[in-house]
Amino acid sequence: MSRVKKLAGQTLWYGLPTIASRFLGYLMNLSLPLIFAQPATTADLTQLYALIPFLNILFTYGLETAYFRFAQQTDRSTLYNTLSTSLLISTFFLSVGLWLVTTPLASLLGMPLHPEYIRWMIGILALDTIASLAFARLRLENRPRRYAFARLSGILVNVLVVTLFLGVLPHYAGIDTIHWIRQIHPKEESGIVYYLIGNALGSGVTLLLLTKQFRGWKASIDRQLWNRVIRYSLPLIVVGLGGIANDMMSRLIYQHVVDLPAEQARHELGVFGNIIRLSIAITIAIQAFRLAAEPFFFRESSEANAPQTYARIMRYFVLAGCALFLLISLYIDLVGWFFEAIDRGEWVEGLYIVPLFAIGNVFLGIYYNLSTWYKLTDRNGWGAWITLIGALITIGLNIWLIPTYHYLGAALATVSCYVVMMVLSYGGGQKFYPVPYPIKKILSYLAISIALVIVHRWIANNTQSAWMNLGVATVFLTGFLGYGWSEIQRGRKQAA
Repeated sequence: MSRVKKLAGQTLWYGLPTIASRFLGYLMNLSLPLIFAQPATTADLTQLYALIPFLNILFTYGLETAYFRFAQQTDRSTLYNTLSTSLLISTFFLSVGLWLVTTPLASLLGMPLHPEYIRWMIGILALDTIASLAFARLRLENRPRRYAFARLSGILVNVLVVTLFLGVLPHYAGIDTIHWIRQIHPKEESGIVYYLIGNALGSGVTLLLLTKQFRGWKASIDRQLWNRVIRYSLPLIVVGLGGIANDMMSRLIYQHVVDLPAEQARHELGVFGNIIRLSIAITIAIQAFRLAAEPFFFRESSEANAPQTYARIMRYFVLAGCALFLLISLYIDLVGWFFEAIDRGEWVEGLYIVPLFAIGNVFLGIYYNLSTWYKLTDRNGWGAWITLIGALITIGLNIWLIPTYHYLGAALATVSCYVVMMVLSYGGGQKFYPVPYPIKKILSYLAISIALVIVHRWIANNTQSAWMNLGVATVFLTGFLGYGWSEIQRGRKQAA
């Protein structure tokens, strides 16, 4: 149990910058309706930040996970030098390649007047990629506090830049910051580019704070080791791309498949891109958990009782995920009331899909827990096939459902994909790396939390009372938290 507690503690440390990043980013997203009255204005930003994760997978090509895997078998200094040199070389060529196709890529994404958005995006990708292995080294060395400091510093720079140039200077100092940016980008009219500039500067500061991790680094490649690493990591590119496709595909293709005039389609994309971020708490929990759990699972794999440890971790993870699902879904009307209070009611039209995305993220978190088996047994090809199947489901259902059901169609596609991937990964794992997961308990946690949301939604729709809405939500959430705590105590006694 002490090892599980250590993992929980590290998850909190890794979660701190993730929470700060997502929360501050979410506040910036909430500011979009205050700064830009029309959701369509933010559609370009939504598309870019849907594309960045895809390109990030290509830029890093699975080397972070490979670093954890091979650090258990080879000289860590040689491994770090080899992978860092490989990343620097590939980042240079990929960045130059993207820069050369900036104009056609901007046109393909529906922003032909703003190729500068693509150039800023390339800078962000390059800086983040160079920093990625340094962050992986901190995770492997169990240094979550230094990790958190570097991440938080970059986040603060990002937020300060956006706040200063889109909030403070225009509204309190009377300075036309749009005029400033036009000196560099003449066709910029909205100020959206400041979000990208802030991100690039934040990534640059983060990289500077990681310079200690590059001390002792030598530009050298052990070709034999590199070949072994690439054979291991190449399937992870497919895994990563498929995972991002499942998460981002609806945002990338929404305005292209929805059966609406162009401007109305951009309006819905702007609303949709911000609405689905309301499931942010679960996304944060998953990301923080993965940052701590990936090196932990590799270290733990040599222990005789590793499967039992993984099973306990899964049980606690699902409880936490269900609690976050309830927190988001039961209080979703608060967001609607806020936007209506500031006369931005058109931003609320898709709120009803948030619980679907929230429970979908819980299923995704379960899948990530289950996926440990193919990384530990060097069967990454299985992971590639599972994510490819998920991506095909996502793409097919989005194309089929969005034209008719709009927001709901995208949500149903996402949930369906994650359920299938979760089931497939469980089946494969039990065949090649059996873990005694408490399936009945996990299903009961999911069923109870989903039932509570359905009942609450029925009560809220039939009473039209805000106090009744919030009161029932609080009772349901408190009751589940009490139930979850009793389950944790019961699990601790069983482990003892």
